[in-house]
Amino acid sequence: MKNRISFHILKVWMLPVLILLLVNSGKLNAQVTVETYKRAEYFLTSNLRKEIYHLEVNPNWIRGKEAFWHVTRTADGKRFFLTDTGQKLITEAFDHFRLAELLSKEADTTILHSELPFERIEVQDSGRFTFEWKNRVWAYNASGDSLASSPKRRSNDRTGISPDGKWRAFTRDYNLFAENLETGREIQLSFNGKRDYEYGSYYGWSDLMKGENGVRPERFTVTWSPDSRKILTQIADLRLAEKMFMLDFSQDERFRPELLSYYRGSPGDTTVVMIIPVIFDVESRKEIVLEKLARPHFMPVNLGWDKQKDSQQAGSALYGFSYQRGYKQLDYIRADAEDGSIKSLFTDVSDTFVENTYHFLDLENGQFVVSSERSGWKHLYLVDRNTGKLVRQLTSGEFVVSRLHFADSTKEWIYFEATGREKGRNVYYPHLYKVRLDGTGLTLLTGEDAYHDIRIQRDKEYFVDNFSRIDQPTRSVLRELKTGQVVMEISTADISNLTARGYQSPKPFSAIAKDGKTEIFGVYFLPANFDPDRKYPVIDYSYTGPFTAITPKSFRDGLMGLQQPMAELGFVVVCVDGLGTAGRSKAFQEVSYRNLGDGTTDHVLAIWQLAGKLPFLDIDRVGIFGHSAGGYDAGRAMLLHPDFYKVGVASAGDHDHRMEKAWWPEMYMGYPVGDFYHEQSNITSAHKLQGRLLLAHGAVDENVNPSATYKFAEALIKAGKDFDLFIWPSRNHSFGRTEGDYFTKKRWDYFIQHLLGETPLLHYRIGQ
Repeated sequence: MKNRISFHILKVWMLPVLILLLVNSGKLNAQVTVETYKRAEYFLTSNLRKEIYHLEVNPNWIRGKEAFWHVTRTADGKRFFLTDTGQKLITEAFDHFRLAELLSKEADTTILHSELPFERIEVQDSGRFTFEWKNRVWAYNASGDSLASSPKRRSNDRTGISPDGKWRAFTRDYNLFAENLETGREIQLSFNGKRDYEYGSYYGWSDLMKGENGVRPERFTVTWSPDSRKILTQIADLRLAEKMFMLDFSQDERFRPELLSYYRGSPGDTTVVMIIPVIFDVESRKEIVLEKLARPHFMPVNLGWDKQKDSQQAGSALYGFSYQRGYKQLDYIRADAEDGSIKSLFTDVSDTFVENTYHFLDLENGQFVVSSERSGWKHLYLVDRNTGKLVRQLTSGEFVVSRLHFADSTKEWIYFEATGREKGRNVYYPHLYKVRLDGTGLTLLTGEDAYHDIRIQRDKEYFVDNFSRIDQPTRSVLRELKTGQVVMEISTADISNLTARGYQSPKPFSAIAKDGKTEIFGVYFLPANFDPDRKYPVIDYSYTGPFTAITPKSFRDGLMGLQQPMAELGFVVVCVDGLGTAGRSKAFQEVSYRNLGDGTTDHVLAIWQLAGKLPFLDIDRVGIFGHSAGGYDAGRAMLLHPDFYKVGVASAGDHDHRMEKAWWPEMYMGYPVGDFYHEQSNITSAHKLQGRLLLAHGAVDENVNPSATYKFAEALIKAGKDFDLFIWPSRNHSFGRTEGDYFTKKRWDYFIQHLLGETPLLHYRIGQ
């Protein structure tokens, strides 16, 4: 009796406690609600485009006028503006309300003035312009208050037509022919063509074929000489090329998967599509095959006819860039169109790699400007076109020339962009400069401490400068090219809709890299409802590829990304440009050479250093995600730093570079293929997994074939490791991007459940 009473009393006493626990438990589980997803969804690119006004100005310069038009989002919706650079006047390009009325009437449908259904206009003259919609060309006359349309004309297809209009080049049965358009007579120029050894053809990067022996899409390419006497084309040699395969399970009308195949060379492969340049003289029918310039399809020689004004020289030679396989040597070459002899005019060599992001400008004075990293920094060099002799180095110092615009031959100025020259500023900020061809007079034309997005006028008198920082909204101005002086304010980005929701711009920070001395840079993102008294799990967004630097530098890039939506779920998201990424010195970038697997070590160090300054970071709950090369990073980080990264999402990852497309691994990972490929394979290290890992891939991804993800999954299974796998049957490489899709929520949910410790909502649909 006593025990029964005691138990009864215990139940009565525990009941309120249990109720309280259940209530609190319900509150904890209810932290992830529909509103949670709505907050994240608000910051997807497709939504932000409508919430930010005057984000930037992309000028469309009007030929023959001192004016340009641009389209942007305003509080009244999408608007087209016309800027008169002569009068320094900005007006709406037309009456958007009236055009919407006329268009609604003509099209017999409702058209909103705030969402006119076109993105481009062609300005004819004052008050008159045209646009395309529903396969028709519409002409609007504001002064006459009229709108008319006509069927869209088929483009005047001049494919294969010679400059003088007398010849048409074409292919038949894999051989090249030329037709005299005056007489109709056909001339057969090649006779050795056959299937898989095809004249006048090229290999399209995503040429998918149905079945193992399917027919690839028709491809045609010829370039006539300026004098219409010769043809430059090429042979696509597929005889030894091996294919990759995929299965498409997604077609509704099929109940068996369809086999898709395509040619794609992997690092070290010799069984690849070869591209062989060939020259034909139409009159003599002479054929010159440039066998010495035969290259794999992923690194073909880029040749073009001599542009000399002297008619006697027209058609006598071709110029272009040629890499040796492995990308350790780049040559600017001259190919004689009469005898096929090859001469190198400029050679760039490296013990590691010569990047394919070179800058080049052909001048009219018999010289050319080309970039090189031979000094340890990417700079400009002036070279004599006839002899190949180096005339002089045009730029020098510890900075990087990031873009070469044009040469003012009259005043002998070169205009270019560079990063890292202005001390005390973000080393990745591009600025516009000019320098004389004699190497003197280097002048800064954009003085603000900001990221400058430059759009130069066709007539090269003005340029539009969109300058910003990740924490400073874009200011768009018109500048005088000669001096860089601001002559007109155009607009400033309006983010009042975002700030009303508590939005904070990403925060920049710096850290010391794994070498113990080099300063590296990153940013972190906070949720709009940030509470400094809370502890937030950290998510690292990674893409350590040496051909880019992903940390946002401009205001636009700080907003239009994957990071802020993820932060809104209750995380702090971090991005870091560590050693081995692009945009700085060659020594900085070469850290990743044959060492792509160590890219996230700098991220670990940077996050640790950041956590020492920010008490709200929960360093015991760190996750990572990335796509493509970033997918490799995410998988690699989980294996290389298992005590640090607890959760990872690796989408479209190239988990073994031996299975990736050849060009960039051969450039940055090395050629020939060595043991370092094996050692840095995620498949090789699958047994090291400790945390939660989601692998994702599109089943018909021809860019990064899903085979590496399958093989990684198999290795994890063999090692007895628990992981998750998501395959999107109908998708290629493009999924989980900034617009938001099914996988976007899948990725959100994985971190919500395994890093945040909450329960995701089932069946929530983005955009609904």
